[in-house]
Amino acid sequence: MTATIATAKAALERVVLDPAHHDLLAVVKGARNGAVYGAKVRFPHALVMVFLFRPGTLRQKLSLVLRATRTHARNLARFAFIYKLACYLLKHYGATPGREGRYDAFAAGLLGGYAVFGGRSRKSGKISSVNQQIVVYVFARVVLALARLAVKPEGDTGLPFVSREHVSARISYYAWPVFAATSWAAVMHLFRYHPDDLQPSLRSSMTYIYQQSDHWDSLRNFIWHNK
Repeated sequence: MTATIATAKAALERVVLDPAHHDLLAVVKGARNGAVYGAKVRFPHALVMVFLFRPGTLRQKLSLVLRATRTHARNLARFAFIYKLACYLLKHYGATPGREGRYDAFAAGLLGGYAVFGGRSRKSGKISSVNQQIVVYVFARVVLALARLAVKPEGDTGLPFVSREHVSARISYYAWPVFAATSWAAVMHLFRYHPDDLQPSLRSSMTYIYQQSDHWDSLRNFIWHNK
């Protein structure tokens, strides 16, 4: 029995280490890594947010945590699988077989983003809050990266005028404080006058900090407890 297992393991080892299978196996490992990363990131976040801010029994809270973790892990795994498979197909069967095209990553990301994160719940017709958080997280970092590229003095990515070296340096120095100030100004204005349009987890956090801090009726819920 032990010898059979060792033989099977050796055979599998040869398969996974064979360069001929590398690109296809990378699709499988991409899905695996997406699932693992999604679970690692979402579980502690959901655990803290649900137990701090969500009402309900222990069982209900644990169910919410596990559901959010499963959704995050599954969707990152699905996106990684679709993205890497699309890249594989475009590389090997696209316009220039055997070579990666300049826009293959963009096209594969477009397909994966639409298939995994672009849909609505079949039951409620709503967009998953987990998917909203993931997409907004990605979008914010895309905007920051594009802003850096726009003022980059070297290369062909910079925009006219703002990518000149002296102008770029001044923009890079002053851009962050302006960005930080306007972001907080905007979110506080939205929270004050349009709270229902903010993402639910952000709204819950801001309600706890800025609204519930207006209310207490004893020393106990002024310092030790919120309510």
